[in-house]
Amino acid sequence: MMEEFEKDFAQFCEADYCVGVGNGTDALRFALIAAGVQQGDTIVTVPNTFIATTEAISQAGARPDFVDVEESTYNMDALKLREYLETQCCIDRTTGKLLNRTTGSRVTGIVPVHLYGQMADMDPILELAERHKLFVIEDACQAHGACFFSRRENPSNKAGSMGVAAAFSFYPGKNLDACGEAGAVTTNDPMLARKVRMLRDHGQAKKYSHEMEGYNGRLDAIQAGILQVKLKHLSQWNQRRGAIARRYDELFRLRTHGIVLPHESPQYKAVYHLYVIRVKNRDQVQAYLAQANITTQVHYPTPLHLQRAYATLGHKQGDFPVTEKAAGEILSLPMYPQLEHSQQKRIVQEVINALAGEAVPSRNPNLGRAATSQRHAD
Repeated sequence: MMEEFEKDFAQFCEADYCVGVGNGTDALRFALIAAGVQQGDTIVTVPNTFIATTEAISQAGARPDFVDVEESTYNMDALKLREYLETQCCIDRTTGKLLNRTTGSRVTGIVPVHLYGQMADMDPILELAERHKLFVIEDACQAHGACFFSRRENPSNKAGSMGVAAAFSFYPGKNLDACGEAGAVTTNDPMLARKVRMLRDHGQAKKYSHEMEGYNGRLDAIQAGILQVKLKHLSQWNQRRGAIARRYDELFRLRTHGIVLPHESPQYKAVYHLYVIRVKNRDQVQAYLAQANITTQVHYPTPLHLQRAYATLGHKQGDFPVTEKAAGEILSLPMYPQLEHSQQKRIVQEVINALAGEAVPSRNPNLGRAATSQRHAD
């Protein structure tokens, strides 16, 4: 069952190999280890992501470091990445390796996060990685089926096919979701795929023959079977999400004063895991919508560089201003394939009412429940 799902999901992602694992965090951790991360290495990512991204880096033995995101997409800013590599790093004349000037740590990889269902700007990221001899592993946990139209090689590239590997999560609430924990690694590298297979199963290439220490990180066959069935519907569900996003855009278009809508450039095909707007008085708007029986979420309210878990990295308020500004304004509205037009109209109207300072209307339990998003999951 698992092998059949792996074969089909690899084909869906236009990758040569897929390895099913226990969850998305395992997927990223195993991909990093299989890519050759060594104890004390630095991996560059973004502070605007769920902590699983950086947990995987730390659990692989490396140190996460951050560059800020683009204000339009909230994904890794390639210009900031170049600035980091050129000003905060230097080449070790003895080894030829890239080092972080402050910590002396070897910089070995980049983890761009395809946030909210839209891929990062992969062309310049991959060019910088090649120039500095770094690997790129995609965090595609929110981007099942997203596309990037490259100017480099293949015109159309699926999430999971551009880096040396990619990590996917199938946690409930994802575009492709299981009925519990599940994840996968995709790659075009047969040796990396082989290493991930061993890592997920106690380091064994065959039973009781352990080539390395590994983990208990296998994909459950029942979850694989559920994913196998759902995968057949994923493209249709993604199209539906795109249509719902365009309808939100249309409903908001003439009433967007004080609202920043999601940005999708022609170079991307987003799959809208989330539909995220920005408003100045976000907390008040969210509270108003909650009273109107419309559930929203904030992804993510506190950037990782300001989390207590990463206090030892020495970052402070103001280090990543785009991420910090967005964190105070972003609001995820209900987004799932079954969302109806009438429900969207009500959601948009209540957002407008909240911004206008209207009194909260009486709750409509039936419509409210229908308009409430699926549980947002990371």
